[in-house]
Amino acid sequence: MARCTSCQTRWKAKDIWRLGFSKQGKACSVCGERQYISAKTQKMMTLGYISLAFALFFPFIIKLSNKDEPFF
Repeated sequence: MARCTSCQTRWKAKDIWRLGFSKQGKACSVCGERQYISAKTQKMMTLGYISLAFALFFPFIIKLSNKDEPFF
């Protein structure tokens, strides 16, 4: 499961799904640091939307970043 890059708090699956559909990132519920999906995970997501299996495991393989990293 994904963890905050600042305080290492484990995120809940529903929060990760919300982050996946958010372009502005999401603040950590404990420390308030804004988290984004890492560029590496974004690249995996573009290939993964083809696969239903990826969608099921999305909350477990996502990596977070404290920076809004560009996709390309």
